[in-house]
Amino acid sequence: MIISLENKSTIADFMMVASGTSERQVGAMAEHLMEKLKAAGIRMAHVEGAAQGDWVLIDAGDVIVHLFRPEIRALYNLEKLWGRELPASEHAAELIA
Repeated sequence: MIISLENKSTIADFMMVASGTSERQVGAMAEHLMEKLKAAGIRMAHVEGAAQGDWVLIDAGDVIVHLFRPEIRALYNLEKLWGRELPASEHAAELIA
């Protein structure tokens, strides 16, 4: 899910929120995204949480990326904080937790 932060925050223009099915997949998604950012010439991206794989934050300047395991995404529900709802497929994770 992509959330526009324009006129809401000065930290970035957009926030992307996505889920992986496991710690390993979330870590692989973060690694792949960092490779793509470097290939696109964005070398100053900063990563937090990659070692744990529950919630990885990638700050790429104008875009902030949050990668979660479904249970962690449902717990923090960043979409709601910014006035959006979790996608329907993510609500199932709330029931499991």
